[in-house]
Amino acid sequence: MLRLQTHTQGSADFVDVCLALGVALLGLPSVLTIRPTQHYVALGLLFDVALCLPLVWRRRWPIQTFAVVAAVAFGQWLTNDRYLADVALLVAFYTVAARESLRRTAAAAAVLELGVLLATIRWVPGHTAWLFFVLLSGMTTAAFFIGTTMRTRRAYLASVEDRAARLELERDQQAQLVAAAERARIARDMHDIVAHNLSVMIALADGAAFTTQDDPERAAAAMNQVSATGRQALTEMRRLLGVLREDLPAALEPQPGLVDLDQLLAQVRLVGLRGELVTEGRLPALTPGLQLTVYRLVQEALTNTLKHAVDARSATVRLRFADNQLEVEIVDDGAASRPPSLGTDGHGINGMRERASMYGGMVEAGPRVGRGWRVGGRFDLGTSAP
Repeated sequence: MLRLQTHTQGSADFVDVCLALGVALLGLPSVLTIRPTQHYVALGLLFDVALCLPLVWRRRWPIQTFAVVAAVAFGQWLTNDRYLADVALLVAFYTVAARESLRRTAAAAAVLELGVLLATIRWVPGHTAWLFFVLLSGMTTAAFFIGTTMRTRRAYLASVEDRAARLELERDQQAQLVAAAERARIARDMHDIVAHNLSVMIALADGAAFTTQDDPERAAAAMNQVSATGRQALTEMRRLLGVLREDLPAALEPQPGLVDLDQLLAQVRLVGLRGELVTEGRLPALTPGLQLTVYRLVQEALTNTLKHAVDARSATVRLRFADNQLEVEIVDDGAASRPPSLGTDGHGINGMRERASMYGGMVEAGPRVGRGWRVGGRFDLGTSAP
């Protein structure tokens, strides 16, 4: 970017030098023909150079350049000499109109119009003076409109570039936010899948170890279920991570929903925990995202029961629909105490709350009165995200 700006500035300087040289060459014939004496030719060359040389710096210091050229032109008027190099005034005024504020442009226009009036009075007497004045004023007006048009166009291009840069920045920020949200979603799903299935597998393996000698068939069945649970977990992980692999097509199987809660409870029953699903009210058709949220909420709660409530014998999942609200409740009869990780600082509980908040829901978890643990969620179906 710096090299591009340097190249652009160098090109502009070269153009200004060429412009100044061209105006000087334009005024040279008038210097040599008006008063062809050595003294007046030298004076004319001095005025020619003085009028044109400031144009080299017209882009960097527009108002200063115009002031210098106007002062030289006034000195020329005092000597009663006329040169074609006076066109440098129009070039300098155009630069002011193109690069300076409207207030400074108006001040420069007033100075230039005063010069036009003085030139008309001194050099064009008689009835044609008004025509000369109108002609020069028209040239001043043209330089003003061309310059202000260029300034407006430059400001518009700058605003477009700035807007494009801001949109690009916002696009990158939005992409980062989307990526962070997707990473968080994948992390939550990975936690739910791994934690639940590993808890079931550990419980089954422990049961098989205790019953290997007394009931080999039951131990073999438990180990077969361990293998089946592991394969199921591996399938879910492949399906979840498939979206991250560009060289592999994403799995097309639907995400689990409410109809899969029976299968989830069947896994819990295999480890000796009585699982029951109770539905109250007629559940409406829910969006796949909300069904997945409810499924993960139940899965996380049952996983915590298997991991931490070692003395629990039963767990009940209750879905209740009333007054356009869906309530989810998971209770067990294990010890009411839980490790601190299941409190407000636990990743599992926080994951539940984050999931529920995406659909306008809320989750609460805590011990029941007497014995057991309760996890409850409430979703307002009127405000839930589609």
